[in-house]
Amino acid sequence: MTILFLSRATLAVALGFCASLVSTGASAQITARDRYASLVVEARTGQVLSAANADETRHPASLTKMMTLYMLFEAMRDGRLNLSTPIRVSAEAASRPPSKLGVPAGGSISAETAILALVTRSANDIAAAVGEALSGDEDAFARAMTQRARSLGMTRTTFRNASGLPDPEQVTTARDMTVLGRRLIADFPEHYHYFSVQYFAHGSRMIRNHNGMLRDYPGTDGIKTGFINASGFNIVTSAQREGVRLVGAVFGGSSWPQRNNHMAELLDEGFQRMGVRSVPMAQAAPRVVAGRDATVGPGPRRVRVQTAARPAANQPRLRNVSTTRPAATRPATPQGARQAAPQANRPRRPAAQPSAQPAPAARPAPARTPARTMQAPASRTLQAPPARTTQAPPAPRPQQVARNGG
Repeated sequence: MTILFLSRATLAVALGFCASLVSTGASAQITARDRYASLVVEARTGQVLSAANADETRHPASLTKMMTLYMLFEAMRDGRLNLSTPIRVSAEAASRPPSKLGVPAGGSISAETAILALVTRSANDIAAAVGEALSGDEDAFARAMTQRARSLGMTRTTFRNASGLPDPEQVTTARDMTVLGRRLIADFPEHYHYFSVQYFAHGSRMIRNHNGMLRDYPGTDGIKTGFINASGFNIVTSAQREGVRLVGAVFGGSSWPQRNNHMAELLDEGFQRMGVRSVPMAQAAPRVVAGRDATVGPGPRRVRVQTAARPAANQPRLRNVSTTRPAATRPATPQGARQAAPQANRPRRPAAQPSAQPAPAARPAPARTPARTMQAPASRTLQAPPARTTQAPPAPRPQQVARNGG
């Protein structure tokens, strides 16, 4: 019976204590693994805030695609291609095992679609296609990746493919991956926002980003996750609060929740050392969705979708994007009611619409004499037929979601 009288504050403390015990146990498990390595640094200066096995070689898995994207961004900066440039998917690239976008051999996608496929889907087929587009074949691209990585200061990294698929000679370190994360942010600020996209539309599919830190850890704005059996679950994360940005890497998790929880703990400790207050989970950043925008050709634009409730007048137009639920199940917005309300408070104009057959809202009503208008009953000038003003517009069908230009 005593439990029934516990205050909410007491209960919250008890639950927090239990969660901390679980979290501590999870950290002990991941740090005891042979494949474990981690590093957290301040992004601007590179100041090390925590480190464990930071210079021990590990398999990067799909963290490799960070380097593939670096090479792609560099080609764009040099003018060798742009966001609309088609990238052909060869039979060799299409044969790569999942995770993949599934473009058939001989098909093509825009460079911007390739970026989104690498960031969200971690598509192995698209990584191979990008390598072929930039260097002729994937082996040559891997050599170019390694050479460029060494020039960035990634002294213990060797790449053998563009995707991170298993290869015993493809290795990196936690320190090298934080270097790469920092360079992606500093060298390509005009492209870094792609790493915060959580969903993008391709054909009839809405593809979700594998990086759960974007949804679960306040302040996260990228970068990449990875997994193969030889490496365990890896992640490189960038998060910023109060003007302080941290970049961290974790290797060797036994599951993605364990990896993410440990990454969150390390970031919390790093922010605390930098004098930044903790942030409640309710203040997480809004989701970022990719929808069509004709101004960038076949590629999508980024739309921030606020997670917390806010007035309807401030909400972005979401007809061409998708959130976490289908458009058909989204509550209909009483658009007619919003349109009728201002009219009720607006002074009557000299011109009034005929009560029998009201003209369309966009077409002005024929002018009447002032005397005739003033004699019209108020209900006729203020009340519109329900079918035209109170009925919400039909929700778009799922297949009308903005489609990626692949």
